[in-house]
Amino acid sequence: MMSRLIAGALLACVLQGTAQAGPGDSEMLAPVATEDFHEAADTSLVWNDNSYDALIAALQALEGHGLDPGHYHLDALETLRPKRAERDRVATDAWMSAAAHMLYGKLDRATFEPDWTAAGREADLAAVLDYALDSGTVATSLEQLAPVQSAYGLLKQELARLRVNADEPVSSVSEGPPLKPGMTGPRVEELQVRLAELGLLESAALSGTMDEATVAAVEVFQTGHALETDGIAGASTIRVLNQGTAEHIAQVRVNMERWRWLPGDLGQRHLRANIAGFEVTAFENGEPQRTHLIIVGKTYRQTPVFSDKIEYIIFNPWWETPYSLARADKLPLFRRDPGAVQRLGFQVLDRSGNIVDPSTIDWNTVSSASFPYRLRQAPGPQNALGQVKIIFPNKYNVYLHDTPTRDLFARSQRAFSSGCLRAQDPIDLSEWLLENTPGWDRKRIDKAVASGKETRVDLAASVPVHVLYYTAVSDGSGGVRYLDDIYERDARVLAGLEVAPE
Repeated sequence: MMSRLIAGALLACVLQGTAQAGPGDSEMLAPVATEDFHEAADTSLVWNDNSYDALIAALQALEGHGLDPGHYHLDALETLRPKRAERDRVATDAWMSAAAHMLYGKLDRATFEPDWTAAGREADLAAVLDYALDSGTVATSLEQLAPVQSAYGLLKQELARLRVNADEPVSSVSEGPPLKPGMTGPRVEELQVRLAELGLLESAALSGTMDEATVAAVEVFQTGHALETDGIAGASTIRVLNQGTAEHIAQVRVNMERWRWLPGDLGQRHLRANIAGFEVTAFENGEPQRTHLIIVGKTYRQTPVFSDKIEYIIFNPWWETPYSLARADKLPLFRRDPGAVQRLGFQVLDRSGNIVDPSTIDWNTVSSASFPYRLRQAPGPQNALGQVKIIFPNKYNVYLHDTPTRDLFARSQRAFSSGCLRAQDPIDLSEWLLENTPGWDRKRIDKAVASGKETRVDLAASVPVHVLYYTAVSDGSGGVRYLDDIYERDARVLAGLEVAPE
């Protein structure tokens, strides 16, 4: 039917042009792509009654993907059904806009994640529509543009389940001081009622006292939501406890949109680090191979969302202290404790690269505004990077590394770093990354670490790494685990999904 195709279409191209009044007094969403499609057609009208009805069904099914079917001319299409000449371009415009949103995401990912670097999925949308009209598969043509990853399919199933159970009761726990073991009162009773609704506490155990059973139920809930597992119902725990079906529906929709922003192929062997889940998982052929706990950036030094490729690993690394941290963190430390410079293994260099004896420096006279030194920390037990750093060169200077403060991995919420990702058992992770690098088996890795000398190993083939932010993820048992939105990013994405495209 078509002689002209839109190859390698991008969202900006599909939706380019100023929205204008179209047939049926409907605002055109993808005017350029629509006009190009009709100009290339070998018939004056491209939609017959069957394909038109199939389009309406396909648009209605968008609800299952967390999108609002009403944003794609659905009301106008219902009204225009008997008017073939007037409805034709509206139908094409609706399909083009919906298809672009299924393929690339409804929202401009760079607006919501300014650091995003991963390439999105691509498809020739004109060719897809052309084939759907010719083959009578319009009803499934939008569905086939959804992400293929199993995590997206799981969220889609969860969204359907939530909507079926939308009327389930949700009791709330009143705000107030943290509820601790041994406490009693009405708020404890509210907590127990909510835990019983979630199946974490027997109804017969509603005693109004924070007894052992209630504390244990709180701990189970906290563990499942990546909250601090202390058995105390504080503000964060109560906030998540009070989330009901409506909040979970919103959370699933937000995370489905994030999946639409990702490329279709994440890499045969790759790492996915989920900031909100505090973990990094190694994948091969789409299957998880190993998961490591991670420490992520503080809320005021947030780890960015981006994709890159791991190129090399350094065992026993020197730590080139970032200038901002040298000024903000180390200078105050050295003012309080000048002996920490040598005790912690720091080397001080001037602006010419010459080593400076720290005993000759009066740190109280050193300006933080014009800090004149470069700091390096030697390999050793105090080194901020621990025994290994895993490098994927990027403009954010973010990488995976070991840490001397390994006790922090016992915490459930681990937003303690200055932006980098500290990994638990990073030597084990390095072993997996080096599986395809000849000569670097575990024996040689251990020997390099034991030497205490800085050793760089280039991977034989780079491994993609995706640093992501997901607050609704697989629980490993066929269900969905809801995580705390530690960086408070979900609300903005949800608000964008609610706004009709212009």
